[in-house]
Amino acid sequence: MHGAYHGEYKVPGGKLVVVDLDTEDGVLRNVRVAGDFFLEPDEAILAIDHALEGAPADTDAAGLAARIDAALPADTRMFGLTSEGVGVAVRRALAHATDWTDYDWQLIHEPAQSPALHMALDEVLTAEVAAGRRPPTLRVWEWGAPAVVIGSFQSLRNEVDPAAAERHGIQVVRRISGGGAMFIEPGNTITYSLSVPDALVQGLSFTDSYAYLDDWVLGALGDMGVRAWYQPLNDIATDAGKIAGAAQKRIATGRGAVLHHVTMAYDIDADKMTEVLRIGREKLSDKGTKSAKKRVDPLRRQTGLPREAVIERMIASFRGRYGLSEGHVTEDELTRAKELAESKFGTAEWTARVP
Repeated sequence: MHGAYHGEYKVPGGKLVVVDLDTEDGVLRNVRVAGDFFLEPDEAILAIDHALEGAPADTDAAGLAARIDAALPADTRMFGLTSEGVGVAVRRALAHATDWTDYDWQLIHEPAQSPALHMALDEVLTAEVAAGRRPPTLRVWEWGAPAVVIGSFQSLRNEVDPAAAERHGIQVVRRISGGGAMFIEPGNTITYSLSVPDALVQGLSFTDSYAYLDDWVLGALGDMGVRAWYQPLNDIATDAGKIAGAAQKRIATGRGAVLHHVTMAYDIDADKMTEVLRIGREKLSDKGTKSAKKRVDPLRRQTGLPREAVIERMIASFRGRYGLSEGHVTEDELTRAKELAESKFGTAEWTARVP
């Protein structure tokens, strides 16, 4: 039987951890850990339960993991399980976190939009999820023009060579999330956003939420023959190089929501990118790498699939895991997004708010 608290956590790249527990006088009681992981020897599972029994209920995930590590038999072997993952499952139980399958997910995959409108749609749709007027949404972008998208706190002049951007017809826009610059060419880029209720990431640290929200795409890439993993804080990497970067923005209004968006390199014009992005030159220099092609290894080469097929397989993987119905941007949402694109994301004031 479930205790007063029930939590689940899929360890990134691993297995599901399930925790049921009660609390009494501010400490954990009747803790039971289960899941589809592998653990040797058998008594290690009892050691985990005993380690958590009596722990202060406000202990963070790292503190819970330390208790587990200290209690495990010396010959313990874990497969698909980590002590930290158990700690996170406990924190999610205590926070009454929801799970992916608690929601009716909606897919938005519409014709190409301008870069500024994409920025606005992210803000509007995530605010709608926070307000409870929109279900959790996976939005796959189609780009109407080449662009550089800079992070909310980046310096415009430090990131972009304006003459090179103009020469190549590249628009520069600023998004609401932090992180680094993204170089976008419509046929060479795969971008998606998740607009999710705050409850889905309850009990997760900011760092853990990145890997948690993209575990599905690591599985999709694996099905396409690409062994990928999360490289903290916000990169998706392979043995051949980085293939994607993620960014997040938390919306505190209403019930709260999280915007998590990812840009993946399907193909790349590395020479053009390093002409336009000033930070690209610095990063390559820092890493002792002469060519961006060695740092970013596109999905086209790694999968051998057309861009459209990669997107289709990603969507199918998400649908197979969590369910996904076809949806669209409503008239009201589109109207508000267009207004926001004009009044905010398309303005020099916003784009150069950090000069």
